[in-house]
Amino acid sequence: MDVLIPRNSKIPCGAARQYTTHQDGQSDMRITVFQGERDLVKDNRKLASFSLRGIPGMPAGFAKVEVSFTINADGILSVKAKELRSGVAQEIEVKPQYGISSEEIEKMLLESITHAKSDMVERALVEARTEGEQILSVTEKFIQKNTTLLSAEELTATAAAMQALQLSLTMADKDLIQRKTEELNEVTRPFAERVMDVAVKGALQGKSI
Repeated sequence: MDVLIPRNSKIPCGAARQYTTHQDGQSDMRITVFQGERDLVKDNRKLASFSLRGIPGMPAGFAKVEVSFTINADGILSVKAKELRSGVAQEIEVKPQYGISSEEIEKMLLESITHAKSDMVERALVEARTEGEQILSVTEKFIQKNTTLLSAEELTATAAAMQALQLSLTMADKDLIQRKTEELNEVTRPFAERVMDVAVKGALQGKSI
């Protein structure tokens, strides 16, 4: 849950933030709009959702999807998602919702204060796990593609680091997950750079710069 327009913002107003894809070749992205004060979507009030479809196939993290919120003077919220490289876009309107009482708002605020610390801890753990899962996926695909360019020692060390990271993901320890993620990065960085150099030399072979 990212807050784009804070509570009590003067209207009309607007805000935007960029996001990216999670999987290679991902062509759709689900945008869900929530109202609330908490860090995790499960603790907030869902207002609407829509899908941005037709994102061109790209490596994970390469797409640039800008999600923009605009609230006009009538309180109508327009949400637009646009992939900046291709121009693919989708937009919806969310009309004001008056089904929430002042008592419910007060309760939401109180809960956000009461659970602020635990929410931050849980969010940090979720983000660490997400990063760890992404690194594992990228490393696995890299190894499959470049096995012949790596030594037996490199393959063994990488497998051990991947296994350690996979195990850490089952534990509720953000620091451990981040440490194992960095350890996997350190193991793979030298040969990843070497493989990249080989690819660049091959691409430039016979060409002058």
